[in-house]
Order: sequence, then structure tokens, then C-alpha cells
Amino acid sequence: MVKLLLSWDIKPGREGEYFDFIVREFAPRLMKMGIQIVEAWYTIFGNGPQIVTGVVADNLDTLKEILDSDEWRELKTELLEFVTNFQQKVVPVTGRFQL
Repeated sequence: MVKLLLSWDIKPGREGEYFDFIVREFAPRLMKMGIQIVEAWYTIFGNGPQIVTGVVADNLDTLKEILDSDEWRELKTELLEFVTNFQQKVVPVTGRFQL
């Protein structure tokens, strides 16, 4: 398995719309693409990204296919309406918290 780490900050004043989008659109569409959310962290205090989310795919080839798809590009574009400082990184699954 391979993990895709996603991180971002929610745009000020867009919190309600953001959480609605995440629950109704983002998470279900990720699962339809074949990747599963395994963790989601919300930073309340300190430095670093406000949100860190980890999703896993069966293997690197599957994840690459998903990240190259129009569906992923559209979903990411929609997410960017609500967030700033978006970053993504592919890492091996360790079973521990990863940044």
C-alpha cells in the first residue's frame, strides 16, 4: 500500500462551506476513485498546516493513475476554492503519523 498525504489551510470565512464540501463531495469522491481516507488531523494550536489528511491506495501505479485523472484534477480544483497552501506528497505506509 502507498499513502498520499494532503495538507492545507481553510480560507478564513469559508469553514462552513469547506466542511460541507468535505463531507458531501470530497470524501465520497475519493472513495469512488479507489482511495480510502485513513486519517484526518485538524491543527488547533501551533504552526503547520491546519488540515493533514492521509489516504491510501493499493499500490503506487493505482495512485499515479488516480492523480493523473481528470476526476482528481476536478476534485482538487473544487477543493482549492476553500483552501490555501495545498500540498500533496506520496509516502510509504508506516502505520505512524506522517508529515
